[in-house]
Amino acid sequence: MLKKTAALSLALVLGWACATWHPNVPSFHIDSLPSSSVSALTLEQRIILEEGWARVRQGDARGAERLFLRLGPANPFYDAGMGYVAFLREQNQAAEAFFLESLAKFPEMTVSRIGLAQLFQKADRLDAAFNEYMEVLKIDPENSWVLKESEAIRERQTATLLREGVAFFEQGLMDQSKEAFNKALHYSPKSLEAHLSLGRLYGKEKQKDNALVHLSAAASLDPKNQDILKEYAEAVLQAGQLARGLEIYERLLDIDPKNKEYLDQAEKLKNRLGIFELPSQFDLIPASAAVTREDTAALIGVKLKDYLEDAETRPPVIIDIATSWASRFIIKVAALKLMEVYPNHTFEPKRFMSRAEMAKTVMSLVDHLGRRGGRPFIRQFPPEMIRIPDVSADNAYHQTITAVVSLQLMDLGPDKSFRPDQPITGREAIRIIDLILGLLR
Repeated sequence: MLKKTAALSLALVLGWACATWHPNVPSFHIDSLPSSSVSALTLEQRIILEEGWARVRQGDARGAERLFLRLGPANPFYDAGMGYVAFLREQNQAAEAFFLESLAKFPEMTVSRIGLAQLFQKADRLDAAFNEYMEVLKIDPENSWVLKESEAIRERQTATLLREGVAFFEQGLMDQSKEAFNKALHYSPKSLEAHLSLGRLYGKEKQKDNALVHLSAAASLDPKNQDILKEYAEAVLQAGQLARGLEIYERLLDIDPKNKEYLDQAEKLKNRLGIFELPSQFDLIPASAAVTREDTAALIGVKLKDYLEDAETRPPVIIDIATSWASRFIIKVAALKLMEVYPNHTFEPKRFMSRAEMAKTVMSLVDHLGRRGGRPFIRQFPPEMIRIPDVSADNAYHQTITAVVSLQLMDLGPDKSFRPDQPITGREAIRIIDLILGLLR
């Protein structure tokens, strides 16, 4: 009786043990098998693989191993399966080797990348883990588990690296600070803080191109932020990119149209670039029977803007151009001494230009461009050989008229006369300036 009782007790204990023992549920994620790869297997291989994968999910390393061994090393899922078996047994080095072997043979085996990434996470190799998750998302961009896991790493690493970047900067360790911010951009390419910090760091080091790359990115990420746009504009102008600077100030004016600082900066840049919003009067010059002094100043200022530098000295005082549509051009030509300002500080902008006065202005322009090292204007014949019936040697404009005719910038009439007192037409004034422009080019 005692023997029977002992045997029954043993049987009950064993039965209880069998009824309650379960393999350890894996502490890591096991993704679904990629259907496109599974469908290429034979029916028998699919059955074995799916059973082996189910055993992995149950934590049954031994059972899974037997099934994967039946598939054999030639099967595309063998290394991946054996990697998870080793992972279940916490044989991490062996698991990593299997996953790497799998990826060497089949780079798009996402289940191997996910296993490898989790091994890297376990070893606190977050950079490597994140890179593997990014590779998975290239193949399977809708994988919700990988999206969640990679986003968690992204947020954690970005925050950590931004703090490190600031700390290094405060310690004066600029190289380490830049490295931290650049690594932050690896995780979060749209990090406003990282781009702005790098823009400022590179700016301090006079690395203008690098600074502009990051400040441009920051401005794109927060396009309504006026402080960032102003900082970007300043860096662009320091790099000598005036046209780009103007574009940024025009964006600022879109945000705050009445801002005086933006309006002034935009106007200065337009002047430096020679960009003019020309008044309607400029369009009337070609049809004019007699151009005025302000018309002439405008023609020179607009057509030759690329060849006329800013004056090194302050422009003279001119008291009668406040209401002239061409005032900015008058100031320019007067400062460069291309057109005369009279002793009483007047310019007489509305007075018609005579052909003699035009000759004087043209020669002032030729002499100025020659001093600046421009292409030389070649005389077709010596001025002293020129005889003009209506321009005597004692004429105040004799020298300039003969000089301009010798350069063939102004023509004589059929009767060889110059007609010095005759007003010059808009068409002729334009032809003369265009001829000079063509010679310069």
